[in-house]
Amino acid sequence: MFTGIIEELGRVRSADPDGRLAIEASVVSPTLRIGSSIAVNGCCLTAVEVGPDGFVVQAVAETMSRSNLGDLHAGSEVNLERPLALGDRLDGHIVQGHVDGTGEVLAPAPDLRIAAPTEILRYVVVKGSITIDGISLTVVSVDEDSFTVAVIPHTAEVTTLGHRTPGERVNLEVDLIAKYVERLLAKQ
Repeated sequence: MFTGIIEELGRVRSADPDGRLAIEASVVSPTLRIGSSIAVNGCCLTAVEVGPDGFVVQAVAETMSRSNLGDLHAGSEVNLERPLALGDRLDGHIVQGHVDGTGEVLAPAPDLRIAAPTEILRYVVVKGSITIDGISLTVVSVDEDSFTVAVIPHTAEVTTLGHRTPGERVNLEVDLIAKYVERLLAKQ
């Protein structure tokens, strides 16, 4: 369980086509151990190697097919967040790290506009929460094929969103509560 509040902007040291990523990160790495969960661009992954200035994760085929992790290469910046600990503040929203799919940047921050598939857009509502590359954001507007979020200067500076350009893919995770409500209503 995560909050969508990014702790560190890491840098990919190496990325293998099989989903193995080596990431340079000095803030989150000292507290990780083998088996720890870590959100990388919003994908909940498991640390399989850990050092004082970095770690290695292994993504499975399902994660690679639903996310933008396959787009990463040596030098790519990634958003990093450790899991929420009991008793911590929930400053963002409840985020699982289970990416629903990808969207495409149509317009950069501060008025970040994302094209998204219909199966994701049906859960996106104005003033609702959405996670983009692991970042908890509030939806400003929605139309038939895209949505917009406002990115404050601080978020643009300390995450990948300040550098995203039109055409790039981003990871999307919709609000978990919306999916449960839909499932419950469908059973009636």
